[in-house]
Amino acid sequence: MSLLQIAEPNQSAKPHAHRYALGIDLGTTRSLVAVVRSGEPQVIGDKVGECQSGHIEQSIDCQKLLPSVVYFGKDEQGNDQTFVGSFAEKMAEQLPQYTIRSVKRFMGRSRADIKFNHPYELVGDDGFMPSIATPQGAKNPVEISSLILQHLYARAKTALPDNSIVGAVITVPAYFDEAQRQATKDSAKLIGLHVIRLLNEPTAAAMAYGLNKNDKQAYHLIYDLGGGTFDVSVLRLNHGVYEVLATGGNSALGGDDIDRLIANYLIKQTGIDPKNIDNQQKQVINVQARQYKEQLTNQETVKTTIQIDSKVYQAELNNQIVAEIIKPVTDRTLVVCEQVLRDAKLDKSQLDEIVLVGGSTRMPIIQQLVEQNFAKKPLCRINPDEVVALGASKYADQLINEQQNSVLLLDVTPLSLGLETMGGLTEVIIPRNTPIPVKRKQVFTTYQDYQNAMIIHVVQGERETIKDNRSLGQFKLTDIPAMKAGLVRIEVTFAIDADGQLTVTAQELTTGKQSEISVKPSYGLSESEQEKLLQAGFDNAMFDREQRSLIEAEVEAGRELLAIDSALLEFERLLSQSQLTKLQNAMQNVRQAIEQHDKNVLDTAVVQLKTHSDEFASLIMNQAVSDSMTGTTTADWVKS
Repeated sequence: MSLLQIAEPNQSAKPHAHRYALGIDLGTTRSLVAVVRSGEPQVIGDKVGECQSGHIEQSIDCQKLLPSVVYFGKDEQGNDQTFVGSFAEKMAEQLPQYTIRSVKRFMGRSRADIKFNHPYELVGDDGFMPSIATPQGAKNPVEISSLILQHLYARAKTALPDNSIVGAVITVPAYFDEAQRQATKDSAKLIGLHVIRLLNEPTAAAMAYGLNKNDKQAYHLIYDLGGGTFDVSVLRLNHGVYEVLATGGNSALGGDDIDRLIANYLIKQTGIDPKNIDNQQKQVINVQARQYKEQLTNQETVKTTIQIDSKVYQAELNNQIVAEIIKPVTDRTLVVCEQVLRDAKLDKSQLDEIVLVGGSTRMPIIQQLVEQNFAKKPLCRINPDEVVALGASKYADQLINEQQNSVLLLDVTPLSLGLETMGGLTEVIIPRNTPIPVKRKQVFTTYQDYQNAMIIHVVQGERETIKDNRSLGQFKLTDIPAMKAGLVRIEVTFAIDADGQLTVTAQELTTGKQSEISVKPSYGLSESEQEKLLQAGFDNAMFDREQRSLIEAEVEAGRELLAIDSALLEFERLLSQSQLTKLQNAMQNVRQAIEQHDKNVLDTAVVQLKTHSDEFASLIMNQAVSDSMTGTTTADWVKS
């Protein structure tokens, strides 16, 4: 006989336990929130505000997809007026400069880094994440993102029992760096939402499809073309373990860019240069272009109508024309795919599945392009707009319920991490595409005699020299024991946790003196900037190797000069005037060769110096032996 388990109200066993964790896709153009209820992941819609507002058509999708748009304005009485979602999207046509869309592109980036087109007035210093000027004052990207999260959080709280939400898993592009991830966490913190974990979007998509259920090893490529960003990741799945083998992306590829290309095409058909159209008119045409693009998902041809300066222009669009218009975007996506496959050391034929993610992959053009390129029909049976949020909710549910069959996630760091060494060289500690979490250690020493402090400069990038990479932060290790150069041992540890947070620690091993930094820079690298660093590393590999060889030779020559100078202070008396003059002349030749930055000249000068420095070293050694023998007899060497 089986026993029936009976539980008190609100104390029932899984899958009906009233304890929920949200999965949030904080997207560039659209955002969603999902949750697992009764064992099934489902997107939570806004049944009241979004779809019954009259601003956009009533549909299930409209209830679920929240436009990632925030409007900051004033009402007729001068009171603050803030709209989120479709209400705000409507204001973009009237006041685009105060209607913030695609704020994800601004997250964790400095003002100097923001080079893409936008209608906003940015305020703040170039080296820091900017704010956007609005009638309500300056609003920073973290604050704006928090309002989108707050709206999603409110949806969930309305749909779920009181006090039942314990936190959320929020998805981010796999290419987001430390600053961008931290900015995302800070947005949630502003509204009191606990972030259980940040999850890479491609991994979330794979989880939504349950690709980990297969016991055999398999390789999957996640092609994520959203509204404002493009991401590609190659995953290896084996017995429930998700391992990101390689990742890449570009923030200048997405539905927004496709909309702008179509809008510019429509404007050019009128004979007008798009540069002569003001931001407000351009924003209206961009919205129309998006609508025409969406119509072409279900029909082959659409009639277009746009208005410029009160004059109406008509044209016709079809998928063939659009395919040519957006070719700069689609070609670039394939280039990124090829690079990521090379990084993963895989061929297209080895891929088991191609997963489509992001609203832009609804376009038949994109689906056909992917199928032709990989010779394999891609997976798109789950709504590509919802797949990331659904996967995040499944993972969130596994985390809070500590399921025995929960998956193990092995993500990677997108760019190499290292520190500055003498001569402005980069010493890589953690190479790019290393699985995280990870911890790596390396021992360094001092350059000068009796050096009592050291600056640890942390950088990110693929180039050999510091000036060509990106600085993430620096800190100082003090109270180093006063020793000769090369005798001090300083162990530097780079540790990246599961969320991609980097901590760097430096410890002097004889005293245990330690200092560390948790790298949370005020701005980070965009996907396109990271791609540029990667490409620069490939393009300049030969030049960088030659430069590194030269700099290392110069540093070593400099160390030799310092050592000789130190020895002269104590043992100059051992040299004749002729020997001293020859040694000093050879040292001067090395100094001049270092200034010339010519490896061949330097090598010749160092060889000539070595002749005289070796002679000097021999004299010092003889003197040391003589001093040690003074006052001893043969009897001192006989064992008693």
